[in-house]
Amino acid sequence: MKNASERRLLIVVGTIIAQLGLGTIYTWSLFNQPLVSKFGWQLSKVSLTFSITSFALAFGTLFAGKLQDKLGIKKLVSMAGLIMGIALILTSKVTSISMLYVMVGVIVGAADGIAYITTLSNCIKWFPERKGLISGISVGAFGSGSLIFKYINASLISSKGVSGAFLYWGIMVTILVFTGAQLLKDAPSQTASVNNSLKGNDFSVREMLKTRQAYLLFIVFFTACMSGLYLIGIVKDIGVQLAGLTPAVAANAVAMVAIFNTAGRIILGALSDKVGRLKVVIFTLTVTAVSVAILSFVHLNFGIFFACVAGIAFCFGGNITVFPAIVGDFFGLKNQCENYGVIYQGFGLGALSGSFIATLVGGFKPTFMVVGVLCIVSVIIVATIKSPMDLLENMEEDNSDSELNVAV
Repeated sequence: MKNASERRLLIVVGTIIAQLGLGTIYTWSLFNQPLVSKFGWQLSKVSLTFSITSFALAFGTLFAGKLQDKLGIKKLVSMAGLIMGIALILTSKVTSISMLYVMVGVIVGAADGIAYITTLSNCIKWFPERKGLISGISVGAFGSGSLIFKYINASLISSKGVSGAFLYWGIMVTILVFTGAQLLKDAPSQTASVNNSLKGNDFSVREMLKTRQAYLLFIVFFTACMSGLYLIGIVKDIGVQLAGLTPAVAANAVAMVAIFNTAGRIILGALSDKVGRLKVVIFTLTVTAVSVAILSFVHLNFGIFFACVAGIAFCFGGNITVFPAIVGDFFGLKNQCENYGVIYQGFGLGALSGSFIATLVGGFKPTFMVVGVLCIVSVIIVATIKSPMDLLENMEEDNSDSELNVAV
């Protein structure tokens, strides 16, 4: 028993180390202006890199489960860490925007997504009785990586230049992800099936896609991701244009978003094990809807602006944490990686849709109103949705009762 406990602890430690390295990708905004200054590229073209990265990250998760089945978690995450690190190192030699898109957008994004979802799903399988807490720890480490490296990469850009920063960033990412991978081990199949609502019933991707719950969860996850990712990308601009803050003061919101985002992942993840995950999602979407309504219709000052931004960031972090566990609750843990990979496409679409909607409707406030409406629709969905596991279990109970009545 002691060896099993020690093994599970090492899995958590390895997951945290790897996720710290993977989360560094969210420091990308630090590189936009320095790249513009060095190469003379348009800011809009440089910033497009992160949208490509986010989409590739989400798309890569679709293939992660099958790759893990063939290679094993240790070898797969080791390879992903090496590929991600080498691509960042090679980016230090990039002189064209197209190569930047390939190296950071496609290669780094896909490698990051594959390692992210496999380490997260594998860790949840080792702790089926604490899915919310473990998910919170894992994605909390991912968020912490972005917060810690915000200062490391900023210092590197200042001291080594933007190209030199890519070199050292790549080396550190390789060390973190590769080191974490050495502590990982694939969860035994019997562990994955513990605590499922319906014994032995784990949905494959094909079976999951035959349920309406899969599509409803996708809509909710898309809404949660779009609202959070859109705000994170423009939080400084909102402070300046809507709240009348100076650029220096508004920039503090960037660090605050990272702090509350990470706190939401850990706190709401643990809370979901106690009060229920769907209740947590109803809370987060309600807070997000209220916050965007305030940003749209209330005269903003320093306090109101930061309260709304903190609330949205906290809830976004919670949603990112709770959804992997919800997918496990709804469709079983055996195919967790593959099933969550499908639902996770809502993240990639959410990353692209916020800016697209803003361009379409024209500005921050109309976009906030669209987000608010989507949040209300999603709250209704979550309040009425039922797990396929529960529905099948109820059907079995009804059949048993009918057979008993016939026998009587």
